[in-house]
Amino acid sequence: MKLGEWTLDLVTDGLFGLDGGAMYGVVPRPLWEKKTPPDERNRIRMAMNCWLVRGGGQTILIETGAGDKWDAKHADIYKFETSNRLIERLAAKGVAPEQVDLVINTPLHFDHCGWNTRRAGERIVPTFPNARYVVQRGEFEHALRPNERDRASYLAENFVPIDESGQWQTVEGDAEVVPGVELVVVPGHTRDMQCVKISGAGETAFMPADLVPTRAHLPYPWIMGFDLYPMTTLENKKKWLPLLAREGWLCLFAHDADVPAARIRERDGKFEAEPVAID
Repeated sequence: MKLGEWTLDLVTDGLFGLDGGAMYGVVPRPLWEKKTPPDERNRIRMAMNCWLVRGGGQTILIETGAGDKWDAKHADIYKFETSNRLIERLAAKGVAPEQVDLVINTPLHFDHCGWNTRRAGERIVPTFPNARYVVQRGEFEHALRPNERDRASYLAENFVPIDESGQWQTVEGDAEVVPGVELVVVPGHTRDMQCVKISGAGETAFMPADLVPTRAHLPYPWIMGFDLYPMTTLENKKKWLPLLAREGWLCLFAHDADVPAARIRERDGKFEAEPVAID
């Protein structure tokens, strides 16, 4: 997919499952199961959509999925796919880990930053040895000291080795990390979650991260139970969804397994996702 000087490729880290009730918060199951039917353990099918962005001499990776540093117990809990993961998909696009210049994490939850690192014998090392890794400073500081409510979402092995290697570039607030690629702080899911805005030749793509993780979450009150600040999520959905619809920006969903990219349309006061082909 072309966006001005940028080429955007989907390099998903595969599918996984999370509890449907947690994914939809206060929305009753009879409503959400019509859109995303759960399995026998109440898990809904989700993707870990990562985006390869190339242009201007830069190779950028937005999100790194869940990685492969999982024991059998947790792999079963989260129903991870075991083949054709992020590294293989990057290779299929002709990109080796050493060629990635910039890695962007939106939050530092395990399903967004797992391939930040990999096992090398007894050590855990950065997967992308030549890259700058970029995250909000507040998100990194919270990841180091999570609270009881979200501790299971933060795995130190995914981000502490990056600190030890000196590859973190933490930012505070909105920032343009390279010309045409902007980080936008959109709190709600976490206090310092960032979204990614990519602009080129009059076109714009926006990755809302976990503000709107799938197209099923387009209705304002469909907010994840995982969100630390759900009313802030609501405020930001009311800010960003009308903007995406009005401006015709391309929306890149972080977790939609069937529609990773769409144009958001507003009809009769409701938002709809109009799928966009990405190949």
